[in-house]
This record gives sequence, C-alpha cells and structure tokens, in this order.
Amino acid sequence: MNTEHTLDQGALAFLEAYLNNAAPTGYEWNGQKLWMDYLKPYVDTFITDTYGTAVGVINPDAPYKVVIEGHADEISWYVNYITEDGLIYVIRNGGSDHQIAPSKRVNIHTKNGIVPGVFGWPAIHTRKDKSKEQAPALDNITIDIGAKDAEEVKAMGVHVGCVITYPDTFHILNKNKWVCRAIDNRAGGFMIAQVARLLKERNIKLPFGLYITNSVQEEIGLRGAEMITQTIKPNVAIVTDVCHDTTTPMIEKKTEGLIKIGDGPVISYAPAVQNKLRERIMDTAEKSNIPFQRMASSRSTGTDTDAFAYSNGGVASALISLPLRYMHTTVEMVHQDDACHVIELILATLQNIEPGETFSYFS
Repeated sequence: MNTEHTLDQGALAFLEAYLNNAAPTGYEWNGQKLWMDYLKPYVDTFITDTYGTAVGVINPDAPYKVVIEGHADEISWYVNYITEDGLIYVIRNGGSDHQIAPSKRVNIHTKNGIVPGVFGWPAIHTRKDKSKEQAPALDNITIDIGAKDAEEVKAMGVHVGCVITYPDTFHILNKNKWVCRAIDNRAGGFMIAQVARLLKERNIKLPFGLYITNSVQEEIGLRGAEMITQTIKPNVAIVTDVCHDTTTPMIEKKTEGLIKIGDGPVISYAPAVQNKLRERIMDTAEKSNIPFQRMASSRSTGTDTDAFAYSNGGVASALISLPLRYMHTTVEMVHQDDACHVIELILATLQNIEPGETFSYFS
C-alpha cells in the first residue's frame, strides 16, 4: 500500500511540535491544547475531564459510539530530596529508566519556568576499583543545576514535587525513522488525529459517533482511560500504543516475540482483546493490502485497551500497536511507514463497522 498521501507537511510539522512539547504524567495540558488546536477543524465538538483527557467528537448525537484512542503523557521524574550541597535526588513518575540518566540534560518545571540541569556522574578516572563499580540507581543519580547549596536551589524555584523532563527533540534518521523521547505514546495521539483529518479530507461519513480520545496518565496505570471510558460509555474501542521492536541486542525473542519496525502495525492477542473485533481488523488489513504483525500479550496488554475492555460491563476492544525501538529512552525510534499503515488501518476498519454491532459470540 502506498503511504505517501497519508501525511502532509502540516501533519509532520504538528508531529514535531507535539513531540517536542513536554507533557509528563499529571501535567499533560499544554500538549493537550496543541492536540486540540490541530484537531479542531476535523471534529464537531470536544469533551474534556478534570484530569486533562481530551476527546474530539464526530457525530456527537449518534447513539452508537466508537472510540479510537492514544495516550498523551510521557515518563518523567519528580524532585524528591535536595541535599545541603544543592544536589537533587529524584523518584520516578512513570517508568523512567535510571540507567540512561547519567550525563543527560534535564528541564525542571517550576512556577517560574524551566530550570535546566544535568544528571551528573563521577568521571571514569575516579572509579578505580572496577570490581566494586556501581551501576546507576535511584540512590546514586543526582541532578546538578549549578547551585552552591540547598538555599540557592530553592531560590531558583525548585522544590520537592517539581516535575522533570528531558529536553531531547524530534529528528529523522535515514529519511523515514522518527526519533524522539515521548513517541510512547504521543505517536498514538498523532495517528488518531490523522484519522480525523483524513475522514474530513476524503469526505468519509461515518454512521456512528466517533470519539477521538487522547487519554492522560497511562504511564502510571491506565488512569485517564479508566476515567474517560465511564464518561463516553463506548460500544467499541480501538486503542493504539507502541510495542517493542525485538530485533535489537539484549532482547530475547523467545519471551518477547519477533516484532520489527518497518514490517507494519502489530495486532495483539490477549484476553482483553475482543476476538471478533480483532479478526475484523485483520480482515480489513488483508483486504486493504496493509501489512501487519501479530503479538501475544499473555494476561494483559499493559495498555489502555485493558481499561476500556473491562469498563461499563465490557466494551469490545482491540489494540493496534506501533513497533518502536528503545522504549522509555530519549531516542525512541519508529518507522514512518508503520505510522502511516496504522492510520490507514484504523481508517479502513472504521468503515467496516456498522451501528448496533455487538461483536457478540452469541448473536
């Protein structure tokens, strides 16, 4: 399938701005505003909730409701303890990786704006006894903001509870590999926004309500999806997130399966994934000549699919994932063609759903 017409320059400009913006768990609102501004021409109305989940709605009066969903938040850190010497210890906000922290630049978000800093690490020259060398851990990584003591740290507006993000920005490798922090999972919000754009531009009319949902707080337990599904009460939910490319070193394919960027969207098997809906998606992919991969997710998907599936007495839910390298680092990498194929697969699947379908095994 030719994906060259799926994205335009406006879409790529939005992707870059959206990824470069910081939206840590619990502080997603600036990113949500960017997302809503982009989505506004393509939807009829918006729903927002107390914690910041945003939903663009097409056909809001239709009784049958279909959700397409991604999550808006990125992993981050919190200031946890400030030493008398002005160094800062942290705790996680989501699944932040302590091993990649040393020598990374950071932004500390304060009421007065951004305070830059670095995760310091002792020079190799000072680490003489390699047999006792420490690996990075939460109790030995610290942030240095150039302050002489704790009082100067506080005078700069930094206090316990300030959230910390990495400033790494979007770039493209070898023409078609997107690299940035927070592709997990602002790529999802980007892709569902493109579905809305293409519905409008291709003049596709859906016979049901479409709820384009950008949930918050997925990284700390699917919390935004848990809340918004109770508000929407959907009949069907198609969730998009990222999954691991398993072809890079130190990943065991016998436990993680075989997934590769560039080989297409990944369709999951798991108890939360409704089998008949999943088969509908796969049939659609085959008829539309969209390549796809399969993944077995065991007891749970670990994504917002689980929150939607087990809500409101049970919602027919499925997961379409974007394969990604180096998850929860500042160099997360995906293939542009995979993103385009996810967009086209969701778009085609929506056109193969009829109002009133329950996807029941007994109908």
